[in-house]
Amino acid sequence: MKNRNGLTRRELLKMSALGTAGLTLSGGLGTKALAAVSPLKAKAKSVIQIWLWGGPSHLDTFDPKPGAGADYCGKYTRPIDTNVDGIQICQALPNLGKIADKYSLLRGMTHGNNGHETASYMVMSGTKPVDGVVNPSMGAVVSLKKGYAAGYTGLIPPYVTLVRPQGRFSEAGFLGSKYKPFSTGGNPTQTPFAVEGIVAKGITEARQRSRRELLGNLDTFGRRLAGDPLSEKMGQNIEEAYSLILGEAKQTFDLSTEANELRQAYGRGSFLGQSCLQARKLVEAGVPFVTINSSKWDTHKKHFESMQSMLPDLDRSVSTLITDLDQRGLLDSTIVWVGGEFGRGPKIQMEAPWNGGRSHYGKAFTHLVAGGGFQGGQVVGATDGRGENVIERKIYPWDLIASMYELLGIDPFGTLPHPEGRLAYVSPLAGDDNIETGGILREIM
Repeated sequence: MKNRNGLTRRELLKMSALGTAGLTLSGGLGTKALAAVSPLKAKAKSVIQIWLWGGPSHLDTFDPKPGAGADYCGKYTRPIDTNVDGIQICQALPNLGKIADKYSLLRGMTHGNNGHETASYMVMSGTKPVDGVVNPSMGAVVSLKKGYAAGYTGLIPPYVTLVRPQGRFSEAGFLGSKYKPFSTGGNPTQTPFAVEGIVAKGITEARQRSRRELLGNLDTFGRRLAGDPLSEKMGQNIEEAYSLILGEAKQTFDLSTEANELRQAYGRGSFLGQSCLQARKLVEAGVPFVTINSSKWDTHKKHFESMQSMLPDLDRSVSTLITDLDQRGLLDSTIVWVGGEFGRGPKIQMEAPWNGGRSHYGKAFTHLVAGGGFQGGQVVGATDGRGENVIERKIYPWDLIASMYELLGIDPFGTLPHPEGRLAYVSPLAGDDNIETGGILREIM
């Protein structure tokens, strides 16, 4: 569908994404201007995605509704003021309340799907399901666009998952296994953090070095083939492997090098807290995309009993991460993205068998974003008095992810390589004129 200037909505969205550079001298819009715009300038270098696996309640976190009554609020009837006038959050998140100027709340998130698999796919890939096509997750696209082919030289893969993948869909999608995340395994609360293929529990560094020396002494075949390209390549691979095991990569996964006070601030026994600390070390080492999969948010039963421990853990972990990144000068170049596949039912299910649980809810939910070019102290979108419907500024997953792509310097209107030669865009905003959209998050970028 074209407007009076002869442009499709896709072209108008791209003009919006690229700003005023798309305006012609006469003040109108022209398609030739699209090609004349210079490449996007990246503000962010990395993303830390804190995935609240199962879907957190928006009412019990970042979109409280104290006037909705006990059937909706449960025990959380006294939201707290933050350090930003007019923004309130759940009373169980006091530390996040002190740093609201560092993040923005996206209260207009919506997609309308209540199934874990489909909702996870939409939120993590920023695309709608299409028969016969599995699109890559954002992490896989960043791995392609900001990874080895784009000049990344780190030994740690450019897309890391702490500590295991979701299994909801193939994160690499049609890009293929080369762009799958490196899943660490292990438990970051334990010492050592046993990272698969890098840190082996029970094997000291001295023993690893002794093994390396023994391998070198036994490699008479390699010495005879010195100068042979294949042999040289094998030798390079071995050296890189040992650099992972014994070098900077191992140090990156060694949380014992961090100050005890800082580890305590993150939560010494907290999986989420120590994963956040590990994620900070990874982006500090230059890794472009890190996902933390925090589970147990699918609270169909005993919701409020679970929140008694989960909300303080979330509060401590995320507030410490944002503060730590800020103090180290890393927040401006790191996007922190917190949220799940959907929200939870605003009305508490008191009937059996739920007995105080909350259901899946894709019509309205909230995500938090901080750093990397996103402004802090803002709220985008609003829900009604019960948190049941978005009534102001809808934000679809593809709007959010296209915004993050832009901050990373990745053109959301660019293309991706498809194994069957199909035309595949980075964002569906480029390829589907009929997709629902609230647009790129220009108001906080």
